[in-house]
Amino acid sequence: MSTIIYANLFSIVNQQVSNLKTYKYFILLLFVVTNVSIASSNKPNIDLLVFGDSLSASYNISTDKGWVSLLDQALKNKGIESKITNASISGETSSGGLVRFKSQLTKSKPGIVILELGANDGLRGFDLATTRSNLTRMINQSHDIGASVILAGIHIPPNYGRTYTRKFDQIYQDLASMKNVSLIPFILDGVATHKEFMLDDGLHPNEKGQEIMVKTVLKYLLPVIENRK
Repeated sequence: MSTIIYANLFSIVNQQVSNLKTYKYFILLLFVVTNVSIASSNKPNIDLLVFGDSLSASYNISTDKGWVSLLDQALKNKGIESKITNASISGETSSGGLVRFKSQLTKSKPGIVILELGANDGLRGFDLATTRSNLTRMINQSHDIGASVILAGIHIPPNYGRTYTRKFDQIYQDLASMKNVSLIPFILDGVATHKEFMLDDGLHPNEKGQEIMVKTVLKYLLPVIENRK
């Protein structure tokens, strides 16, 4: 009789120990999964490369007041974590950008590229076929690594005649259509024609203008982010 009791008692204790071990393993597994989930949630939702000229390089204003810096906070406000690389250089042309673009793609590995170049080409009266070719090659290189492209258009004054200006504008429209990229028709929309949003040079946006620019960019960026989910 006592042998049976002891055997049953041993069985009960052994089961409890086994259950305890299972419980401990469950808690450990839950801890691991939770931490992996937290780590994953902290990873950027998007890797974004902004590649442009002075319009994206915070020309003559504090970097944290530029539209690229403001974009990071604007995305966070919408619950989107991002890693933004701003490789914009004041005075950059499409030819200069092309020289360094591929290496920047390799370095940044972006999922989305905002390509904001061409303004200096137009202001200096460069050959438009070259500008078109340079932008095309940068778009192609972006697509080669699987990145989505947002092309930021710009308007130039008619210093070189209406025909030149019209053909310049047409570059962005054609590339957006032919290369299936998103187009911001005019990145200075609502800014360029308002002196209160521009620096004294009449070419570059001030801090208030940058705040409008980020809203314009966000309008076209959010659908691209949504499509990449």
